[in-house]
Amino acid sequence: MNSPIASRPLPERRDFRCLDPLRVRWAEVDLQQIVFNGHYLMYFDTAVAAYWRRMAMPYHETMHELQGDLFVRKASLEYEASARYDEQLHIGMRLLRMGTSSMTLQACAFKGQRRLVHGEIVYVFADPKTQTSRPIPSTLRDWMEAYEHGESMVTVEQGRWVTLGDEAAALRVAVFVQEQGVPQEIEQDGLDEQAHHVVARNRLGLAVGTGRLLPIDARRGKIGRMAVLPTVRGAGIGQALLNTLCERARTDGLIEVVLHAQTSALDFYRRAGFEVASEPFEEAGIEHRLMRRALMTG
Repeated sequence: MNSPIASRPLPERRDFRCLDPLRVRWAEVDLQQIVFNGHYLMYFDTAVAAYWRRMAMPYHETMHELQGDLFVRKASLEYEASARYDEQLHIGMRLLRMGTSSMTLQACAFKGQRRLVHGEIVYVFADPKTQTSRPIPSTLRDWMEAYEHGESMVTVEQGRWVTLGDEAAALRVAVFVQEQGVPQEIEQDGLDEQAHHVVARNRLGLAVGTGRLLPIDARRGKIGRMAVLPTVRGAGIGQALLNTLCERARTDGLIEVVLHAQTSALDFYRRAGFEVASEPFEEAGIEHRLMRRALMTG
């Protein structure tokens, strides 16, 4: 008898907008020198968390706002080939179908383009205390379908500190002070009133990222205080913030923007057209490099 999974078209890598990278660890390999079959459920569960991040959805805060939670009802796997120690995999995750109170996510482990293991996970939206099912809120339903259709997961609001300061400050404290250990007196430099600020919001209106553009002189500006909540990194939020700030700089007639990039973020800024312009230096106890980007003016 054919399984329900086997009766459907087999997934291909191009079917998935969310592909979460993973490297096989030694502890996950069995006596046959291949990944133990049960670990694929762990791989898929981890990729579900990546799926929510790509949607700019802080999972626990969102479920609290929606007054429910998602519970696994069923998981099914089909094994085609094996992964081995230290191999680089990508775990695809996508919405397969949506019912009244349940949804099915399709997962697939790929090595390159080759499909190794695929499966389905059925979730039920339910009351978090009684675990009795309830209809999936339209907000969540629309959010997931928008992601699968390739839509942007955030909108970026621009303004002055007087209007965006409360949300921007909370984000910066969460990222710089609490996560990175930057002293609060250094993070708050007294220059925010002079800057142009941006705040990214997800589809619930929650502020998830921020940044600012500070004028240096009539022709140059400095981008800084770029902060994205760790629970939603990977959703393109930083890129949306940076694009908005660079476009604002062009509108203001600036011909160049500079920034102090943490060395861990150099590749992110290089992809956005910035070039390294200094040797490493320390700022707030973290290694940085000066980067600059020339702006095309109309």
